[in-house]
Amino acid sequence: MSDSSKVVRPEDAIPDSASTYVANGGVQVRKGTVAAFIENARTLSTLNPGSADYEAVAGQLRELAPGMAAAGVFDVFEVRSVAIREIIAGAY
Repeated sequence: MSDSSKVVRPEDAIPDSASTYVANGGVQVRKGTVAAFIENARTLSTLNPGSADYEAVAGQLRELAPGMAAAGVFDVFEVRSVAIREIIAGAY
């Protein structure tokens, strides 16, 4: 590893004492945003489109999408689910 490289650990990105951080574009991202997005994505695939539960989970995915984008997640990972891509389109 070169001298200009730096390994980043979770506690380097967000200290244990912090619950949020300011990401690109000044967006405040809450600790747990990525985990919540992933769990909601998994849950969505078990629900019937159009149901109240589906719509609630879809709404949460839309709400989390700006933080995911600000953190750079969508710059390095692609959402494979067409349904989720459609849900978050335009949310960030």
